[in-house]
Amino acid sequence: MGLIHYLLDTNIVIGILKGDTQTKSILADTSAEISDYAVSQITRMELLSFPELQQNEEKAITRFLSSIQVIPLCEAVENRTITFRKHFRCKLPDAIIAATALHHGLSLITLDKALMETFDNAVKKQHKEQNR
Repeated sequence: MGLIHYLLDTNIVIGILKGDTQTKSILADTSAEISDYAVSQITRMELLSFPELQQNEEKAITRFLSSIQVIPLCEAVENRTITFRKHFRCKLPDAIIAATALHHGLSLITLDKALMETFDNAVKKQHKEQNR
């Protein structure tokens, strides 16, 4: 995956675009450059499909997405999403984002505490299975 280390959840991207101080603080803690971050294709879909999205908001989203890698969905991520949802109760978009991070070995950055806990449990489970 090149230099990418972090996958940004949709709520983090929204925070970036709105200039949210909590989001800025979380990202500052990583000491990473923009090239260290990526988003899942599902995040792109979520951001651009808001029903009441204004033209200026769409332009800001598009500009941001053009500055960051968007990781496309693939069959391996699809299969990992299925497994993830079988083991952990969560919404499909969250499962896709978590599965994308797991598949590509990326750290997930999210404001969703429940998703972060679920992701951490999945990482621990994955490490246990790899160390058998």
